[in-house]
Amino acid sequence: MTGTVYKSTGSWYVVKTHEGDFFECRIKGKFRMHGLKSTNPIAVGDLVDFDLDESADKTVGIIHHIHDRKNYIVRKSVNLSKQVHIIASNIDQVFLLITINNPPTTTSFIDRFLVTAEAYGIEAVLVFNKIDTYDEATEDEQLFLQYIYSKIGYECLRISSVVNKGIEQLKEMMGGKVSMFSGHSGVGKSTLANALEPTLDLKTTIISEQSKQGQHTTTFAEMYDLPFNAKIIDTPGIKGFGIVDMEKDEVGDYFPEFFALKDQCKFNNCLHKEEPNCAVKEALDTNEIAWSRYRSYLQILEGEDEHYRTDDYSDKGENLQ
Repeated sequence: MTGTVYKSTGSWYVVKTHEGDFFECRIKGKFRMHGLKSTNPIAVGDLVDFDLDESADKTVGIIHHIHDRKNYIVRKSVNLSKQVHIIASNIDQVFLLITINNPPTTTSFIDRFLVTAEAYGIEAVLVFNKIDTYDEATEDEQLFLQYIYSKIGYECLRISSVVNKGIEQLKEMMGGKVSMFSGHSGVGKSTLANALEPTLDLKTTIISEQSKQGQHTTTFAEMYDLPFNAKIIDTPGIKGFGIVDMEKDEVGDYFPEFFALKDQCKFNNCLHKEEPNCAVKEALDTNEIAWSRYRSYLQILEGEDEHYRTDDYSDKGENLQ
């Protein structure tokens, strides 16, 4: 039998067949994915082949084959730095939910996520959520971020699940596609999914006023069928987003605005740091490239961990280190 993995708990998998039947499955032995050291051999979105084992107390499926993936998105494993964790596979688009201060989403986090999406060939859309809670200063910050990323070419949406703003536009974008929701805990992924389809009734929580951080409400990634011909993968909240090892001369290729200027640099292996006649640095000096993006680039280039701090969204050159 063949089906799609709808839920993964690490040892058990819920698989939906083409006929629409759901089976609890497990894997037999160890799967080794060629060229990929992963903590989870099977991810939500995988197409798998399985046989039914009716010898146990209940009928379970035994997965024996994973079909080739169209794509997948990963992050560094928290405990095993040499390995990666596959968040989901066979995705048409990913929606990164961003909140300005409830909880705060840093530009460092946004940029690391976008670099990973670029590297794995997945279209990313930025969703600025909870806009109903913005005061004037917060809205100014949000609109400035939207300006930065729209200028690069990323589609940006302004959403409020509470007042139902932007929901219909989001539905239109999701129609006929497999979409993934990602972002920090507390940015409203599950609430937004419930707004798209109230019968999902996904668990939500309230932001801690003391820490301004969300609590994990989604424990494992899970796919849901939506009535408007769409599928959504809801993922656990991510605190930090570790970049999988890249060659230094590759990093700039995953910043679209850097890549567009690459052939104008004097050296074809320019790292956009101290090299003379660097088109990226020249664009930085004229504010054609955002300083926040350049800071993120340097952090990734130097292999620095993500800084958990409130970003300075201004396009100034202070505090580059």
